Amino acid sequence: MTEKATFAAGCFWGVESAFRQLQGVTDATVGYMGGTLANPTYKDVCTDRTGHAEVCQVTFDPAVVSYEKLTEFFFKIHDPTQVNRQGPDVGTQYRSAIFYHSPEQRRIAAAVKARLDKSGKYKQPIATAIEPAKEFWRAEEYHQRYFEKHGLPSCHVPVDDSVKIVEFNDAGERTGVVTVEKIVKTDAEWRKQLTPEQFEITRRGGTECAFTGALWKHHEKGLFRCVCCGTALFSSDAKFESGTGWPSFFQPVAPENIETRTDTSHGMTRTELLCRRCGAHLGHVFDDGPKPTGQRYCINSASLKFVKKP
Repeated sequence: MTEKATFAAGCFWGVESAFRQLQGVTDATVGYMGGTLANPTYKDVCTDRTGHAEVCQVTFDPAVVSYEKLTEFFFKIHDPTQVNRQGPDVGTQYRSAIFYHSPEQRRIAAAVKARLDKSGKYKQPIATAIEPAKEFWRAEEYHQRYFEKHGLPSCHVPVDDSVKIVEFNDAGERTGVVTVEKIVKTDAEWRKQLTPEQFEITRRGGTECAFTGALWKHHEKGLFRCVCCGTALFSSDAKFESGTGWPSFFQPVAPENIETRTDTSHGMTRTELLCRRCGAHLGHVFDDGPKPTGQRYCINSASLKFVKKP
């Protein structure tokens, strides 16, 4: 026997396309829910005055895929910290919401949301609303299977949390490219693994005081790995004395192993560096480094684990 689940995660074209890829999903239909106007049209909903959200109603076989897995997948395919928008789409119709069809679905949705909120995966609180399902108004036929009809790729993020990284042995030799799952842990799990300083810097985006870290004057040959997950990040061959008081490198061992994003904290605009596999905050990169790259990867010692070259 199949069941229904209803999710709002921005533009419903991409949400429907993503859910259809899941084993155990037997159907996915786009429509409108949560508003006051009966039988709304797409034009009505786009006025941002009806209160409806663009939703995807999923029909699934719980013997193959659980509601919990569907809910976890929902959080993976959009940014649940955004309020009344997803990417360039702005308006209450693009809000993040879970419309539950039973008390059990409500319990599961709340538990998954709470777990992710505590995991440290998101820098902002999750804004997803959890509401009882109301009348589902099926969207116009041209919206159904939109990407499939038009041969377009989904506008949503990949359907899993896997990433490609380059692996290195402790001698600093590249051993290959592998696809691995992103590492997500709760704050309690990270605190158990890390020192208070390591936790504050890697999981909260902190910065150690200049000239205080254990590795800023470190000169041994070897590899610098992420202190949280062990991913290879920098080699001593790229380390140089910048005079800043933080370990500095002119390049990473593999750009695939590092993620960048814009940081506008403290009244500045900088490029933040994070471990691609676990999201640990590493530091920032600046365009005032030496040749051959001209870049300075300014890294917190507490974010790194040094492995001496055998």
